[in-house]
Amino acid sequence: MYDEILFPTDGSDAADAALEVAIAVADAHDATLHVLYVADTNQPSLARIEGQVQDVLEGEGRDIVDEAASRARRAGVDTVDDVIQGGPSRTILTYVDNRGIDLVVMGTRGGRDIERIILGSVTERVVRNSAAPVLVVPPESDHEYPPDDVLVGTDGSEGSEVALGEGIGIGAATGATLHVVSVVESSGLGFDVRSEQLSAERKRRDEEMLARARERAEDGGVAVETAIEEGDVVDTLNEYVADHGVDLVVVGTHGRTGIDRRLLGSVTENLMRSASVPVLSIRAPEE
Repeated sequence: MYDEILFPTDGSDAADAALEVAIAVADAHDATLHVLYVADTNQPSLARIEGQVQDVLEGEGRDIVDEAASRARRAGVDTVDDVIQGGPSRTILTYVDNRGIDLVVMGTRGGRDIERIILGSVTERVVRNSAAPVLVVPPESDHEYPPDDVLVGTDGSEGSEVALGEGIGIGAATGATLHVVSVVESSGLGFDVRSEQLSAERKRRDEEMLARARERAEDGGVAVETAIEEGDVVDTLNEYVADHGVDLVVVGTHGRTGIDRRLLGSVTENLMRSASVPVLSIRAPEE
């Protein structure tokens, strides 16, 4: 499933939480873990004290990388470590392309202040632009890998179809049960004849879509459950996670509601901000 996994770290608590997941994923898939620290040349302080700051940043980065890589090696994981100067998100994306990375594992900014409601800017840019899937780990997550239950949210879009394939692959590799869920958003039309007709038509389409998903998963040898829920998409998926003991959510970065390809799909973005479990995002192929 995954051969080369990248774990970018800045030594923060959020990154430390993600490291445990990165090690577990690499171990489960017998993958090589790349531990990367980017010495940020975008920081204004570099200009004030010139090259000495670069040396300090690299020295700090080497300490952080050495500690993380040592933890991975003690767990029996093949590990590559590196410290590179550059802009963090651009350097990470270039590393993904140049090293054939199959999966990126990153933490988000956490805590109980305003940072909790936003993704870290570097993580957000990597999710938007990475050619490889990105697994975002919330700082408070205590879910272990491999997962027992994996949720794929689907709306029939190209992005969700790609996410379904990723979820099936994880289920086949780990033995997890796959939950494929479609959420029908509450209509603003009211309870008139037209809205009831639209709701019935949407339900019929979703049933057909989930039947195809079930067949696809079963063909891959994966146990699967399907459901049609109603309500706000993000809230409903988070409730499903809690009610069914889901350990991992897989979503596409572009769905029907995420039309602007310069931005994350709103559902994906909000799930990453609010989910209590790791969220794996995968981009639909560019047109």
